[in-house]
Amino acid sequence: MKLSARDARAFLVRPDADAAGVLIYGPDPMRVAHRRAGFLDALLGPDAAAEMRLDRLEPDAVRRDPAALADALRATGFFPGARAVLVDGAGDGVARAATAALAAWQAGDACLVITAGPLPARSPLRKLFEGHPSARAAPVYADPPGRAEVAEQLDRAGLQARPAEVTEAVTALAGALDPGDFAQFVERLALYKLGDPTPLSPADIAAVAPATTEAALDDAIDMVADGRAAALPPILRRLQAQGQNPVAIAVAAGRHFRRLHAIASDPGGPAAGLARLRPPVFGPRRDRLARQVALWGQILLEDAITELTGLDLALRSAQHSPRKAMVERVLLRLAVRVERERSRVYGRRGQ
Repeated sequence: MKLSARDARAFLVRPDADAAGVLIYGPDPMRVAHRRAGFLDALLGPDAAAEMRLDRLEPDAVRRDPAALADALRATGFFPGARAVLVDGAGDGVARAATAALAAWQAGDACLVITAGPLPARSPLRKLFEGHPSARAAPVYADPPGRAEVAEQLDRAGLQARPAEVTEAVTALAGALDPGDFAQFVERLALYKLGDPTPLSPADIAAVAPATTEAALDDAIDMVADGRAAALPPILRRLQAQGQNPVAIAVAAGRHFRRLHAIASDPGGPAAGLARLRPPVFGPRRDRLARQVALWGQILLEDAITELTGLDLALRSAQHSPRKAMVERVLLRLAVRVERERSRVYGRRGQ
């Protein structure tokens, strides 16, 4: 039976115990492996490997001895409970053996689980599972998980107490992470909230969300955007001592200021711009970006991007100017500029 993407997700989370087999296939090996692991866990339980209720056969072994697959499905286990035979990373080469095994399958036999990469519609293996009345063909696409799927993962992890906006934020994060990384994030989040009865908050997410850039480089760029000129030279020297490439520093600064400009230029206002960030940001980091946008404003941000673009072009050119000094001079100039702007605005407010 051919399953739609939505039906496939539902089946792999809550499998039919009477299914003769399932073909899990798709272009992303990590997503396929993640779905396969979840399916086997739901079908067999966590102790299947220890109780020898899960047999693994290599695709090459199945091709050499097609009868071995049917024998494995009919075998009787030592422990009670559902059984499965897994052929991981297969292709159309196992179609003949799978056809014979499913034809001989009877109620009480093990479930045949085959994983594969992208299979065209004319694939013999895919046609077999799509046309078999007791088997399922479950495609796994590279689409990020939806809100309902994320909510289900959080529920299974014991994180039911959460506002709706937190679920939305976690859904946005799920779209920026690989399935395995997101599963680890949910596991860390559950451990972080263990014994804490308060609802899940953006601060909790920020505390365990994976970092995306180097902390020291982030600190240096934040000092520029915050207008902390006096604190900037020591951290730049530390970055240079660590071997940080001046071009990389300039590129990171340009990326950060373009991000601030995108937030400031959002038609719905800075709050909407912050909500559109991918990957999303939470807690203190989100508050800091909001303060930086308010401090610079759209016009100053455009000036900063122009200056940083010129710096990037100069660094990549053939001129022999000292690159470290060029980067430090431009970043200090930007930090001093916004520091003066902050003093001017706050001084005017105090009058």
